[in-house]
Amino acid sequence: MDMDGIRINKYLAQCGICSRRGADELVGKGAVTVDGMTADNGMRILPGMTVKVNGLVVSPKDDKVYLAYNKPRGIVCTSEKREEKNVIDCIDYPRRITYCGRLDKDSEGLLLMTDDGDLIDAVMRSRNEHEKEYIVTVNKTATDAFLYGLSKGVFLEELNVTTKKCSVRRVSDDSFKIILTQGLNRQIRRMCETFGYRVKKLIRIRVMNIKLGDLKSGQYRNLTQEETDELKRLCGQGR
Repeated sequence: MDMDGIRINKYLAQCGICSRRGADELVGKGAVTVDGMTADNGMRILPGMTVKVNGLVVSPKDDKVYLAYNKPRGIVCTSEKREEKNVIDCIDYPRRITYCGRLDKDSEGLLLMTDDGDLIDAVMRSRNEHEKEYIVTVNKTATDAFLYGLSKGVFLEELNVTTKKCSVRRVSDDSFKIILTQGLNRQIRRMCETFGYRVKKLIRIRVMNIKLGDLKSGQYRNLTQEETDELKRLCGQGR
């Protein structure tokens, strides 16, 4: 650790607790202590200090975990224990990890899981426009006009925003692939609803260079070194 110390949000991210933004929220809630005193946002952690989150000592790990997880429908992207089907309990990994980008409860497919908070921050920055690819099944025939409308950008009244142009390709009469470079709340579902369609099934099959492949629902695998290196490069963290 730098002898001048590092900001507490970066320290918590390096511990794999959460992203830096999530760390700021934990500190704001009074869940973090440093040498027995409640932490403040902006404080710096020096060598030898004891940092605790919710009473548990945390420390940075040199060997980071990078997983691809096929999230089943009905699992919630949250670490809240009161949520019976939270993703952390369902994956039951032996080390503390968290999700890198959410999938809503009714969606399924590829979810990146890691204890590398800096990578989570890099992936989640909307300005980086990282690609995420989905297969979507809707409740009726997907017309050419509908698919074209999705691709050119859709005004979402509830969010008061127009989605960015995106790539859309038909898969079958009632399904299509779509590649997004932004992550608005329930974006694909809202886009479809604007045209009078309802999403019946939504599967994320790719995040940047990481593909779901034939990974079975509810299973996870370690990313290869090649995948991890490329992911970091795309996030501006290449060696």
